[in-house]
Amino acid sequence: MTMNKPEILSPAGDMECLNSALNFGADAVFLAGKMFGMRSAPKNFDNSDLKKACELAHSLGRKVHLTCNILPHNSELSALPDFLAYAQECGVDAFIIADLGIFEAAKKYAPKVARHISTQAGVTNYATANVLYNMGASRVVLAREIPLDEIAEMRAKVPSKLEIECFVHGAMCVSFSGRCLISSYMTGRDANHGDCAQPCRWKYHLFEENREGQYFPVEETGDGTYLYNSRDLCMIEHIPELVKAGISSFKIEGRAKSAYYTAVTTNAYRHAVDGYFANTENFVLKPWIKEELDKISHREYNTGFYFNHEPGQVTGNGGYIRHYDAVAVCEKSIDDSTSIISQRNKFYVGDTLDVLPPSGIPFLTKCLSLENKDGIMVESAPHPTERLTMKSDHVIPQSSVIRKKK
Repeated sequence: MTMNKPEILSPAGDMECLNSALNFGADAVFLAGKMFGMRSAPKNFDNSDLKKACELAHSLGRKVHLTCNILPHNSELSALPDFLAYAQECGVDAFIIADLGIFEAAKKYAPKVARHISTQAGVTNYATANVLYNMGASRVVLAREIPLDEIAEMRAKVPSKLEIECFVHGAMCVSFSGRCLISSYMTGRDANHGDCAQPCRWKYHLFEENREGQYFPVEETGDGTYLYNSRDLCMIEHIPELVKAGISSFKIEGRAKSAYYTAVTTNAYRHAVDGYFANTENFVLKPWIKEELDKISHREYNTGFYFNHEPGQVTGNGGYIRHYDAVAVCEKSIDDSTSIISQRNKFYVGDTLDVLPPSGIPFLTKCLSLENKDGIMVESAPHPTERLTMKSDHVIPQSSVIRKKK
């Protein structure tokens, strides 16, 4: 059986994240405009930035997928034709759509743009996938509840031209394929319009109405439980199984995440996929690739529903695991030891820093000195986004991300 190399599809919440995705190996990015996208927290892309994003991605041979995946109300539909037509004018390669009304509008007002079916549409079987293909969809983003054996069956029973996209990394939510009402009920913020307050991450206790002020833990712990709090998905150790199931695109969740997160996750999956296709018979995941994913902020990892069971929720805490801080980005490499950096978190002269260059192989270096914009030598980088000249004992390539172990 011939196996096609899957696309690495990375998130971009703003231009900085877009550049990180492209610098670290994404084949395509998914992003949102100022309307119709399922993430309202990120900066997202206005009309000007959307055009720039498409031009930059296309100059590198990459693609841009635009999320149009909210579940719109009547009042929002009048703005849809102009939005879709402008996206086509910008050169957007695909729309990610959950709503059939938006799907039909995309056919009419942006017929040159491919139409992908969002995970919010809840595609769980080949019959539905075939119907959507016959309606004009070129890709389905499967529901997150689908195990690998069912994906393989679906691949065998849908047209070869219909692409299958699946999430391989990132946050999961307690809902049916992302369609959730908990946030609307508890805060008035509509998760299906990208404004989720993430109440599934909150700490909950039981309260008995006749015992005012007394709160009872849901399980046997004095700290209560986070009963909805899902683990993060991580499939980095299962690249062969994902490829053999026939998945066309590996999607990394995280449009509300940082450029650092985008760089690290994109780089890890890029190297894992390339490594597998370079040696499919004897592939072994290099340990540093897996270790990279422990250097980003994350909840406990799991494999979701891919292997016919979900390991369950993290009920003991609602927090993140953070072993590293992103401390800087290299704006320019001056010579073998001198770099211009943009600071992100505080670090000191003498610190050992962990560098991830665009080539993707991390290395350690020591900060030997720091000089601020006034030419004054300083002992630390205390101010967010301050530009500094740093000397180190290694060359730090432009666009490298620099982190420090906690």
